[in-house]
Amino acid sequence: MSGPPGEPTPEQVAADLTSVVGRLVRRLRGASPGSGLSPSQRSVLAQLDREGPATTAALARAELVRPQSMRMTVAALESMELVARAPDPNDGRQSVVSLTERGRRTLADARAAKQGWLAQALADELDPAERRRVAEAVALLERLART
Repeated sequence: MSGPPGEPTPEQVAADLTSVVGRLVRRLRGASPGSGLSPSQRSVLAQLDREGPATTAALARAELVRPQSMRMTVAALESMELVARAPDPNDGRQSVVSLTERGRRTLADARAAKQGWLAQALADELDPAERRRVAEAVALLERLART
């Protein structure tokens, strides 16, 4: 697909965006190194925070991993007292995993560190007009994420 001369192709924009988003994600992860959590552990905490308590099987489906892998992740989070298990009220054979207060604080601290780093970088590196352009791009990226 090519557009007018000088216009980037969708393929080139996709390649550039993939590269930049990957670097930005790595920088954000580096902004909160003190949590001691792996990316998959952070993701599970965020999933539980967003969606509420869930079975290990539901978490595995949401995170696109095998149930065995999710059981290991949940066990590690449980050993750190970031999540707790309770019997599933709908199915006594299963348990439901939920965030503990410590898990909420850990997640909030990690998010605050990331947002703090990013806010400072936006303030230091971009002028007001550039920040407006980034805000507009965020709205477009949000629209793409919903497709």
